[in-house]
Amino acid sequence: MRRLLLYVGAIPGTVYGRQGKAYLRQHITRYNAAARYSAWTVLTDLDNDAACAPTLRETWLPSPAPRMCFRIAVRAVETWLLADRQRFAQFLSIPVSRIPLVLEAGDDPKLLLVNLARHSRKRAMREDMVPRQRSGRKVGPAYASHLMEFVEDTTTGWRPDVAAEESDSLKRCLHCLYRLVSTSHE
Repeated sequence: MRRLLLYVGAIPGTVYGRQGKAYLRQHITRYNAAARYSAWTVLTDLDNDAACAPTLRETWLPSPAPRMCFRIAVRAVETWLLADRQRFAQFLSIPVSRIPLVLEAGDDPKLLLVNLARHSRKRAMREDMVPRQRSGRKVGPAYASHLMEFVEDTTTGWRPDVAAEESDSLKRCLHCLYRLVSTSHE
């Protein structure tokens, strides 16, 4: 979210909710109340919580405040990263043809990403992003840090505008963020 806020010209503030989805769900009404006075963004993954993002939005926040941008990554934020297929393939050092064209319909983007990393020509990428056998983990030890590296690299990393062309939920998120930025200048 920090990268998206910078991309649309906003200045990111304090980050809350790093304790996960349950924490966000528990506190969203407070964030919404604060959004009556200043701009707020809340991002969560759809995962398998609901059949579709509108249903989850209605359940969590039926009446968003005017300065609230509550967005849901369909199915997961990893889908948004994979949507920049060319750059993500370069980052993992895999053929772009391995990354599916339709991502938001997939069941488990995190598993897809880990499986793509298994085919990386970079040994460090395979060791860091793929979980060790019998570890019981879904991702490797440096999964998150590698994704952050990809997202934060504005030269050869993730391009939100390109990814938004392939991801409707990311496109809607960018529109919401642009709306917040434009209304904060009024």
